[in-house]
Amino acid sequence: MKVFKGTILSVNKNDDVFSYLVEDNGVIRYVGNELPDEYKDVALIDLGKGALVPAFVDTHQHFASFSTFFAGLNVMECESNAQILAMIKDFVSRSSAKTLIAFGASPYSVSEKKLVSREELDSVCPDKEIMVVKYDGHACITNSKLLKRLNDKVKDLRGYHPDTGEMNQEAFFKFSDYITSSLSIPDLFKNMQRAVDFYASRGIGCIHTVSGVGFAGNLDITMEKLFAKGLNNGFQIRVFPQSLNVKVATSRRLPRIGGCFECALDGCFGSHDASMNEPYIDSIGGNGVLYYDDEKVIDFCKKANRLGLQIEMHAIGDKAFDQATRALKAALDDYPRKDHRHGIIHDCLPTPEGIAICKEYGIVLPMQSAFINWKQEPDEYLGSILGEERLNRLNPIKTFMDNGIVVSFGSDAPCTTPDPISWIDRAVNNANKAEAISVKDALRMCTYNGYYTTFDEKERGSLEAGKIADMAIISDNLYEVPESEIRNIQVLNLYLSGEAYKSADENILKGAMRGITSSSKV
Repeated sequence: MKVFKGTILSVNKNDDVFSYLVEDNGVIRYVGNELPDEYKDVALIDLGKGALVPAFVDTHQHFASFSTFFAGLNVMECESNAQILAMIKDFVSRSSAKTLIAFGASPYSVSEKKLVSREELDSVCPDKEIMVVKYDGHACITNSKLLKRLNDKVKDLRGYHPDTGEMNQEAFFKFSDYITSSLSIPDLFKNMQRAVDFYASRGIGCIHTVSGVGFAGNLDITMEKLFAKGLNNGFQIRVFPQSLNVKVATSRRLPRIGGCFECALDGCFGSHDASMNEPYIDSIGGNGVLYYDDEKVIDFCKKANRLGLQIEMHAIGDKAFDQATRALKAALDDYPRKDHRHGIIHDCLPTPEGIAICKEYGIVLPMQSAFINWKQEPDEYLGSILGEERLNRLNPIKTFMDNGIVVSFGSDAPCTTPDPISWIDRAVNNANKAEAISVKDALRMCTYNGYYTTFDEKERGSLEAGKIADMAIISDNLYEVPESEIRNIQVLNLYLSGEAYKSADENILKGAMRGITSSSKV
């Protein structure tokens, strides 16, 4: 049993702030402003100037991919392609792997204002296969050795650009599939353990992962489920299979389906393939790419909805957002369900018509405030391809909230590094003041609303008596620090089921065997 004394940000219905919280055997027993006599002699943890908040939740990321890229080379903070190439050259000299991965290249944050090329990669890595994944996770640049390996499989696919080595759309998916399927299972499990420890360092106690990225027989979905069930430190993982085949979920007894890749309705702004109702205004032009027609998406949604599955789909452009809302509306008109919690991921450029459907049908929106003022995709670039009017409609968090829509935040990792403090900062300090939200609302979107998204809010997401004691200690009271200083707040500790976080690092076989027999929720 433990007593926490100080600032308790409960995120309950009224956003109450309390002075005491009592935890016993993993459960919150009491929250209030006066400590009852029965707890006077219990060991006390004084929060000082810090605060206790519910453990954060990342409501959209690619766990297997992030774990893999996290173990590779991150070039996201590089300021030039020359710096990227120097880092790759050093990485090649230190690595014994035959196939290498770097992640985070952006033409918008480097001085050359272009991606590295196949020829440049060959100059620093001629003898090993290497794939440099673009920051948005929807494209990559390959060297000649890797391109030769897969050329026959991709040469007739959309997004194939052998001259520069850039691969996007379906061609990119083939390269991504190759990389992930080449990983050994022990290496993947170890990478996952390290990734979970990283999330915990950011105060995250739960992630929603979209899985299914190229392993034969969707082995990664099975492995992620096994890994999640085998964790014994209280960390929670909710798995969404990225498939349009409902059997991929039902055969694994997963209550939900969806994500990106196969469940992506369009691409992204960075690769100029987010699907748009009106053309892009730059010299490239066009309306982006809508991967499927309405009939295919509606058929999938109807099947999944009738089976009682929760559905999520990726939509970035307004045309894709409209398609997602039409499909979910058609499914719910076909087979009404009161508490489905179907969701649309990203929601970067919604339309009034789509927002109205979300409001009427109770569609939730797991989005990424991390995309606001994003270094890898700055407003200057977005304005140059979308125009000022559409730029000002991007990521309309407050508009969603004002319409009573449940919004939650996530990282889309590996596209952005999971960091809930940054999500709060971006949402509160949005340069588009019309869409800026309060600190209290932003904290709710990182906690309670995230757990609500996967039906976990009765057990987690707020600090209330009877709930599981999943909590993070942060360095300052979010409600009182100047908004300009939110970004400086640090996560000091994470408690899961009342215990200080314990590393996920352990014998792989031991964890896997526990996962086989565990009844833990995933």
